[in-house]
Amino acid sequence: MKLYYSPGACSLSPHIALEESGLPYEAIAAPTKTKLLPDGSDFRKINPLGYVPYLINDQGEGLAEGPAIVQYIADQAPDKKLAPPNGTWARYKLQSWLNFIGTEIHKGFSPLFNPAMPEEAKTLAKERLVSRFKWLDGELAGKTYLMGEDFTVADGYLFVVTNWTKPMNIDLSPYPHLVAFRGRVAARPAVQAAMRHEGLI
Repeated sequence: MKLYYSPGACSLSPHIALEESGLPYEAIAAPTKTKLLPDGSDFRKINPLGYVPYLINDQGEGLAEGPAIVQYIADQAPDKKLAPPNGTWARYKLQSWLNFIGTEIHKGFSPLFNPAMPEEAKTLAKERLVSRFKWLDGELAGKTYLMGEDFTVADGYLFVVTNWTKPMNIDLSPYPHLVAFRGRVAARPAVQAAMRHEGLI
């Protein structure tokens, strides 16, 4: 498999999933600003939308969108329990988490990364994110991970998008369960390996 990523972007989530899975893969840098691959070619020839993550499987087929990619990776290594089996209630709970993280947290940061966005809009976006962090903190009380005791691809995704609170000056200290969760995920060897590969640690 080939994963196209940009350091520290949401593509870190499938990068973590691949490391957790133990599956063989190649990670190829596709910087979000330049769209230029290491060989000098245009990433948009591979993914016309020009954004990461993008996965090419062993059959040469391409897949976009992080929540779909991480589930595909998890299903290739079922013994790792990165996602509950398809068709189970737990799998739909995982998909619910992936959708929440994607729409309520990940996209919630979009206005903050846009230099053209007025400050008033950024303030509103931060307030909305903080309300979601408060809710998440309650959901994580008494749990090791989002789904309970098992680390899943949803945990990797939440860890990645909450990494963005630091450059955006959002204080997570009022949310001790979320902070503790982030510490547990950060300590995982696969997470550290993916972050080292991307030059983040």
